[in-house]
Amino acid sequence: MINNQTLTSLQHQLDGELQFDKLTKSLYATDASVYRRIPLAVAFPKHKKDIKSLIDFAKKHKIGLIPRTAGTSLAGQCVGEGIVVDVSKHFTKILSVDKVNKTVTVEPGVIRDDLNRYLAPYQLFFGPNTSTSNRCMIGGMVGNNSSGTTSIKYGVTRDKVVEIQTILSDGSEAIFNNITKETFDKKREQDTLEGKIYDTIYQELFPEEIKEQIIEHFPKPEIHRRNTGYAIDALIDTQIFTNTDKMFNMCELLTGSEGTLAFTTAITLKIDDLPPKEALMIAAHFKTIEDCMKAVAPVMKHGLYTCEMMDKTILDCTKNNISQLKNRFFIVDDPQAILMLELRSHDKESLQIQKDELLQTLNLSDLSYANPVLIGKEIDQALELRKAGLGLLGNIVGDKKAVACIEDTAVAISDLDNYIHEFTDLMDKHGQKSVYYAHAGAGELHLRPILDLKKSEDVVLFKKITDDVAALVKKYNGSMSGEHGDGIVRAEYIPYMIGEANYKIIENIKTVFDPDYIFNPGKIVNAYPMDQKLRYEVDRKEPQVQTLLDFSDSLGILRATEKCNGSGDCRKSVEAGGTMCPSYRATKNEKDTTRGRANALREFLTNSEKANKFDHKELKEVFDLCISCKGCSSECPSNVDVATLKAEFEYQYQKENGTSLRTKLFAYNNRLNNLGRTAPGLTNFFFKNRVTAQILKSSLGVAKERDLPLLSKQSLKSWIKKKLPKLQPSNPIQSVYFFIDEFTNHLDTTIGIDAIELLTHLNYEIKIIDHKESGRTFISKGLLGQAKKLANDNIHIFKDIINENTPLIGLEPSAILTFRDEYIKLANHKEYAQKIAENTFLIDEFLANEVKKGNINKHKFTTDSKTIKLHGHCHQKALSNVQTTFSLLNLPENFKVTIIPSGCCGMAGSFGYEKEHYEVSMKIGEQTLFPAVRNAPQDTIIAAVGTSCRHQIFDGTQRKALHPISILKEALV
Repeated sequence: MINNQTLTSLQHQLDGELQFDKLTKSLYATDASVYRRIPLAVAFPKHKKDIKSLIDFAKKHKIGLIPRTAGTSLAGQCVGEGIVVDVSKHFTKILSVDKVNKTVTVEPGVIRDDLNRYLAPYQLFFGPNTSTSNRCMIGGMVGNNSSGTTSIKYGVTRDKVVEIQTILSDGSEAIFNNITKETFDKKREQDTLEGKIYDTIYQELFPEEIKEQIIEHFPKPEIHRRNTGYAIDALIDTQIFTNTDKMFNMCELLTGSEGTLAFTTAITLKIDDLPPKEALMIAAHFKTIEDCMKAVAPVMKHGLYTCEMMDKTILDCTKNNISQLKNRFFIVDDPQAILMLELRSHDKESLQIQKDELLQTLNLSDLSYANPVLIGKEIDQALELRKAGLGLLGNIVGDKKAVACIEDTAVAISDLDNYIHEFTDLMDKHGQKSVYYAHAGAGELHLRPILDLKKSEDVVLFKKITDDVAALVKKYNGSMSGEHGDGIVRAEYIPYMIGEANYKIIENIKTVFDPDYIFNPGKIVNAYPMDQKLRYEVDRKEPQVQTLLDFSDSLGILRATEKCNGSGDCRKSVEAGGTMCPSYRATKNEKDTTRGRANALREFLTNSEKANKFDHKELKEVFDLCISCKGCSSECPSNVDVATLKAEFEYQYQKENGTSLRTKLFAYNNRLNNLGRTAPGLTNFFFKNRVTAQILKSSLGVAKERDLPLLSKQSLKSWIKKKLPKLQPSNPIQSVYFFIDEFTNHLDTTIGIDAIELLTHLNYEIKIIDHKESGRTFISKGLLGQAKKLANDNIHIFKDIINENTPLIGLEPSAILTFRDEYIKLANHKEYAQKIAENTFLIDEFLANEVKKGNINKHKFTTDSKTIKLHGHCHQKALSNVQTTFSLLNLPENFKVTIIPSGCCGMAGSFGYEKEHYEVSMKIGEQTLFPAVRNAPQDTIIAAVGTSCRHQIFDGTQRKALHPISILKEALV
């Protein structure tokens, strides 16, 4: 029995980390599959010595080691009851590049897209391209033999692996690469584990009848995506076993072995020249799946670089995803399926010829009803839409989900039409309308039944459907596992798919590599049952969780957390762009991802015995670094909105544990500023005097490095009362209601004045009504009772006056956008909140729309030249669009504007002021924003929409950022 004392002893042996607390084990109990297995511990090794220590410990205590990179595996490869070994934190180096021989050597934790960014200056890239390429790691790709959209042109991962450096089950190191027959024979004679491995391979595969047996029962060789069991069919096609010049390379066996044979520490890959730059895509639209399948074989004769499919289910999911809506631009009517056909060439003339020939094939077939041609960034948008497919399936509301079990089948292209026809009939018999998407050009569609695995009858169907599909795949001599691996979900079918005799060979190979079965047990050999230890307890009475916020659109908060399917989009690197999970980017800890937070909340809401299921310190820890940036609400394909989950958690947690003084002071900031405004000079003196300021900061837990925000000389409300009547235009284009947010009113009055003067100068009448503060500070601090009252008061105030003719506009994104977001979940009368939300805009949005209408033009602004760098606010990115601000700043004809490709600034309201969060806050700023600002010439104007962003930019770079509206106001003529 391994107890905490034993694990603590192991912990002291490692230079890396070993964690075995309840939270960490919960986070690593799931991956992107349907399984849940609580590990004994999670290790984060720093180097080979740590891995050897873990192997020694596993052998001594007869437990498993489960290798893990990004944890995006769909088949359950990354879960188990032993020690999960996460190499994504420390094994992340690109070790060398050989430009001449076109190879690169990397550690297993290198992200695929990061590798290609590194290789781009060499005009080289790594071809295999999964839908998870912005967070999946090379170690995982080797483990699964990943393929992706590019396999029809560049091959699969197995084709690219040149060398693998490993640690074997006895702790010895071995390097596997190309060897001749002579070297192979010498290795067989070595009295080492490596020698035994080579000898066993030879003894098992040399007999002629064995080779014939393998060829007969393994998938057809023309199916390039085949990954059922170990690739012994690839090993026999070498000079060791046949009359060929091809050298033997054990990497062909290790690739696709899912970490069950050895522990990988470095990988050398073949890399290719970058694809031809000239590209276009034809998006062929079909009225039926059958027509789509019939079209695949003819179009594949055209040398395509991509041949990807999406069906109506996937396309419909994209309608409700904010970040994917813009990528639907090419969809014509309501297709049942689309084939995305990419062509490339080194010159435009050749590309046009290819396009004409492909269109001719499509037209002659008379199968597609529309064939729009995409170019440039349009191709990237279409591929992004396809890539989001996996995560988007999590958007299906309720307990029925598109389940990964038969999603990885591959058949020969010549068999695809008939196979899909039979597959559809099979699904009809089971009462299923499956999801179809992905790699049609490779003979592999990701086919998913819709099941509720919380119910025993659907778990039975889960097994029965997989049984039946396995038989159908076997009929066509296909592969049950094309690129996602066997894992838990398909491993028990390996004996059936390749034959018992071949399975025995695989068992013997596993035994010689790993006699104690410590490497990823239960996968490929001696498989775990595929219908046990699922993520959800079957037929369990659903926990009833009462919330203040309205989660009815997800059928409750528990199902809102369950939308996370583990696809791990939240683990993408800074260089991949976007905003989601800035704190994870700073810490690289799983608990700081959207996935980690959703998993933890799901775990405790489901299994807690407490009356208040939110009352767990582990949840307090997991939400601590969530800065409520809202990035996940739009960037997560499943729209898992952790900021909203955190607000509810904080509210519920504080019910049991009270609310700290600092939290109350930040939440009631507006009331305190109102109080301070009775003597603003005195208030500011205390805030900026070094002695008094430090006393205040120290007593309140505010970071000593921060300056306390000072009150403006006058409030915006008082200025408006005095000045606005004189500024109103006599014949306005339109009237707008202006929301005076609490931040602009007290702290950024000059920006509010600039906005009023800009609007009135542009001929808009401004209406002011006495309203409440937005409630943003109460929402961010979990004081939802107070936030709900403010929301309902404001809804009552605005419900009869806000419409398309008199919209509500505001300056501060975090304040005005509450009307479009949280108010709908706080409102007593949702219909009123919804109507107001539809007619509420950031001032940037409103003005940009007026430009489109022709009501504002460049002649109202200066012709002076200015260079501007723009940083967008997180809530603006998630709930609006930075592009509107960009286009608005470009209105003056000689303004040159670029958007800084930054995520969150790191301040996030009060977060960056809190002393325990200061370091993470600044680390987030240093990721992209601060360097971009520092590198900008001094005469470049830095623009930032958010008040927190402007303060953070100043604290991090000592440069003052201006609100875009202030820049435009100064540009008026």
